[in-house]
Amino acid sequence: MADYKVNLKDMDFLLYDVFKADEFWAQSPQLSENLERETATAILQECAKIGEQVLAPISRDGDEIGVTYKDGEVTTPPGFKEAWATYAEGGWVGLGGDINYGGMGMPKMLTALQEEIVCGADMSFSLYPGLTAGAALSIAKHATDELKEIYLPKMYSGEWSGTMCLTEAHSGTDLGIIRTKAVPNDGGSYNLSGSKIFITGGEQDLSENIVHLVLAKLPDAPAGSRGISLFIVPKFKVNADGSLGDRNGVSCGSTEHKMGIHASATCVMNFDDAEGYLVGEVNKGLACMFTMMNFERIGVGIQGLSAGIRSYQNALEYAKDRLQGRGLSGAKTPNKEADSIMVHGDVRRMLLTMKSLNEGNRALALYISKQLDLSTYAQGEAKEVGTALTALMTPLAKAFFTDIGLECTVLGQQVLGGHGYIREWGQEQLVRDARIAQIYEGTNGVQAMDLIGRKLAANRGEFMKLFGKEISEFISANQTAEMAEFIEPLAQAVRDLDKFTTTILMSASKDPEELGSAACDYLHVFGYTALAYMWAKMAKVSLEKLDTDEFYKSKLLTARFYYARILPRRLSLMASATSGAEHLFNIDDELF
Repeated sequence: MADYKVNLKDMDFLLYDVFKADEFWAQSPQLSENLERETATAILQECAKIGEQVLAPISRDGDEIGVTYKDGEVTTPPGFKEAWATYAEGGWVGLGGDINYGGMGMPKMLTALQEEIVCGADMSFSLYPGLTAGAALSIAKHATDELKEIYLPKMYSGEWSGTMCLTEAHSGTDLGIIRTKAVPNDGGSYNLSGSKIFITGGEQDLSENIVHLVLAKLPDAPAGSRGISLFIVPKFKVNADGSLGDRNGVSCGSTEHKMGIHASATCVMNFDDAEGYLVGEVNKGLACMFTMMNFERIGVGIQGLSAGIRSYQNALEYAKDRLQGRGLSGAKTPNKEADSIMVHGDVRRMLLTMKSLNEGNRALALYISKQLDLSTYAQGEAKEVGTALTALMTPLAKAFFTDIGLECTVLGQQVLGGHGYIREWGQEQLVRDARIAQIYEGTNGVQAMDLIGRKLAANRGEFMKLFGKEISEFISANQTAEMAEFIEPLAQAVRDLDKFTTTILMSASKDPEELGSAACDYLHVFGYTALAYMWAKMAKVSLEKLDTDEFYKSKLLTARFYYARILPRRLSLMASATSGAEHLFNIDDELF
């Protein structure tokens, strides 16, 4: 596998040339005191060193060896404990954490790039700090001050880690039917009993304590999702002075044997009268957990993006080195026995597909991160728009990035040919690791239904109108001869998306099955249109700086490839989605 390299130049281009992050930070009272461009640059440079020099080197052994389970204990692969210690000592677990409890308080635009670096270096490792940061976010937003004081500093420091315990053997997406029970005690705590499956990092040897966020129901709770409460359940009880006490009634029953992410411990967790503490209000736990779930959904999307980026790096290095055949227009290196496979049109198609999708998705990830930052740090209308667009874009980030991520890992495997299929080249690990990202944190079909049902139909497309308004303003402001090759097809794509949205909503008003039938196609049409907007923004900057660096020439040519070769995908998807639900539901179950 090619050595992992973090593309800091592209990150700087997006942060400062495209999205003007430093200007936004300077205008924010919460961010201006502690964050400026020099600080952000130093953070990303140091994070890149961790990714390239500490995490990437342990990825291969982590995949080959995996975690081991014995008598309820889980051991991570060689190098993981040391890597966790290095990562934690650098303050990386708490990079985006609440400054009042020891976090660094950095905005999502920076932590999203941190996540990309860590996921690109080793997806398995990234899950441990990623779940910890998500659990800490829910605690910071919903727990009492007392619980925050106890748990957040230790979690931000990496001394303690975090998990989310939702799924049960009979209850995946439908959390309303969970059976884990919480019985109140006189002292204000609760005793939790039940079993959870697919718990990432549920047991491991990296941190001295593990803080489980567990969904459970009180004995008199209402039926369904209205009766779910959220609890902190630590592996070890915590004494009044903050030290660790006795082992809690939490145990790991087994670990799963998985297709990929072998170094990530995916556990069955059993709770036997385990002592827990309520987070938020009774029966309002699902709303509290959604704080973490939405954080993780964007994070999982970034996992897909990172896998695609790593795949492109591998494929590009291989393609430049691999000598095979001659170009159709004649030998390009007649002094060698063959040309590199870079001369072949299909190889270039695959590489440019990966490049255009990866760089477009990185831009879209930062765009979504900026909306999240606006929802957190802005005021007035900007805050409202940021909140709405974050809600709209979260299912897109999770599903589109991970679908594209798998596509890019498979394309990279195809570039390597037979070498992409055998273990020693490392490419097949990316395919296996990336596959789970389409499944966990809500399958991509669930995300598509969230987008088209809750974020579109439920408010009659108001969120989408906000996004369309922003693109329309960009189009109006860039009616120049130089930008015409991007502005005109972008405008057409936006018109098509608007008409497509109206058609789907009208069809669903007559037959609700139309939503589910069109959901996945709709999400991808939205994704390809959003990427066209990102590429138009990048092309605008690149045209302005074209004579200063070859980097901008590459950007401009990649933008042209995206518009010519990738954006047209949306046309077939719209035709499929508007063909009607009857083709899915006219066939009786017995006829499948």
